[in-house]
Amino acid sequence: MRFYDRKNELVALERMKEQSLSESRMTVVMGRRRVGKTELVRHCNNTTLLYFFVARKTEALLCKDFAKEIEEKLGIPIGWPEKFADLFRLLLIHSEQHPFTLIIDEFQDFQKINPSIFSEMQRDWDIHKATSRLNLIISGSIFSLMKRIFEDAGEPLFGRANQTITIEAFPTDVLKEILHDHNPQYTPDDLLAMYTITGGVAWYVSLLMDGGKTTRRRMLTYLTEQNSPFINEGRNILIEEFGPDYGVYFSILTCIANGQMTRGEIENQIGTSNIGSYLSRLEQYHGVIEKKLPIFSEESSKKARYALRDNFLTLWFRFFFKYQSFVENNALGQLAKIIERDYETFSGLSLERYFEKKLRESGKYTRIGKYWDRKGENEIDLIAVNEIDRTARIFEVKRDASRYSEQRLQAKVQHLLSNCKQLSDYKISLGVLSLQDL
Repeated sequence: MRFYDRKNELVALERMKEQSLSESRMTVVMGRRRVGKTELVRHCNNTTLLYFFVARKTEALLCKDFAKEIEEKLGIPIGWPEKFADLFRLLLIHSEQHPFTLIIDEFQDFQKINPSIFSEMQRDWDIHKATSRLNLIISGSIFSLMKRIFEDAGEPLFGRANQTITIEAFPTDVLKEILHDHNPQYTPDDLLAMYTITGGVAWYVSLLMDGGKTTRRRMLTYLTEQNSPFINEGRNILIEEFGPDYGVYFSILTCIANGQMTRGEIENQIGTSNIGSYLSRLEQYHGVIEKKLPIFSEESSKKARYALRDNFLTLWFRFFFKYQSFVENNALGQLAKIIERDYETFSGLSLERYFEKKLRESGKYTRIGKYWDRKGENEIDLIAVNEIDRTARIFEVKRDASRYSEQRLQAKVQHLLSNCKQLSDYKISLGVLSLQDL
């Protein structure tokens, strides 16, 4: 699959490169695994580019790999230094006369190899930054570690980054462009399946498109094929993120993916009342879940629900982790039947997410959300508010638009207005969003 989108990110990287010609610049690129960070940074427009991948080797063996890259790209015979700090200092000094770009990928893994590398880098960066001309791009996939390394005031590299870029999944219009390029006759159901499975994460999209899985049927079938990369993907990307407590985190995420969205429902399901700290870390530290409140509710509201931020992880916990015994017993055909059986309902939730994402991307609304009352009833799927124009668009989301009833939505809106005084003088329009509006 060719390179898509990332225009704003490429502009930001180009700006840092230009600034580095006067003084070294450090850019940190973060994002979940598979979202396309490496592909992005390797598109930097620079004639001299070094790429260091922090593999899990000893520091001496890593330096041997890096030294080979330096000799090939810069023509500097440097032998075999055993300390990364020595290499980094040499590169900073070399860039004084010969500016270039250095990419360090999976940077957080230095923590396992030699944590003192961070303080050694900070020392040499502070000494040589003003006189050197290094365009340093640091990329990492373990979100919690990268946040800590660069945003925790107690860490050596705190405050050193000139710019931080967080890579997100592809926007909805880019997903449509990609699917059209690979299947010009795609249907709305094909697009929804692509979004439901991938959420716009670049590697997952590439797996489907490059494999010719461009229809709903082919995509769903591919999920449970023998040796499908999706089968163990959730475990592969999260166990390291969560560490030894991954079992508790996985239990919580399975509950949320299966529709137990309040703290009480999750606690009842897993049989413990001590999950507050886990929910907080999942939301604020790992960035895996988000707390949802009815629109215009106070942060302290007791109506909070939790949702996984990531479409693929929602799918993985809903099917692959929940039915792990099927996977272990090679009953993938039976798992395929369950996915097919539950797909209509499951993808209905993705349809709501798709339209919420699409409305956010439009930039026309100052507040977007849902509504439900204390009992979890009178639920409205999507509310888009412009607080400047004092208008609100309220939608039901249906796979099939013929199932929409304006009368039923009107009744829910009356309940909303009786509990949400902020909208009392807004111009309100009602409507339905369906597969045909994708």
